[in-house]
Amino acid sequence: MATPYDFPSDLRAGQEELHQVRAELSALLKRLPWSVAPLDGFSDTGGWRKVERPASPGWTADEQAEVEKLRQREHELAVFVSCHRFWAEVAAAERVDARMKLKHVHEIPEETER
Repeated sequence: MATPYDFPSDLRAGQEELHQVRAELSALLKRLPWSVAPLDGFSDTGGWRKVERPASPGWTADEQAEVEKLRQREHELAVFVSCHRFWAEVAAAERVDARMKLKHVHEIPEETER
């Protein structure tokens, strides 16, 4: 039987925001050109795997700033989640299991008063 963990709301919220920030960063990086700096395209067919890239116009200053902002927030959240005081309350032998379960817990919105 799986052990239920009573994750604190701030830890759950931090994990959920970490998921969101990582998804935003991933989507942004997929939209951006493959190279930060402007570079010519290339084709390498002589290796064990064919590699081709079109010319890259590079990233704009705004795009670089957005990537940096998301990476910084991702780092802050990863540190917050991994160093949260809750982990000291979990037996060492159960921490990996608890961490894996936290990754799959979704923040449940609080009911609004009617």
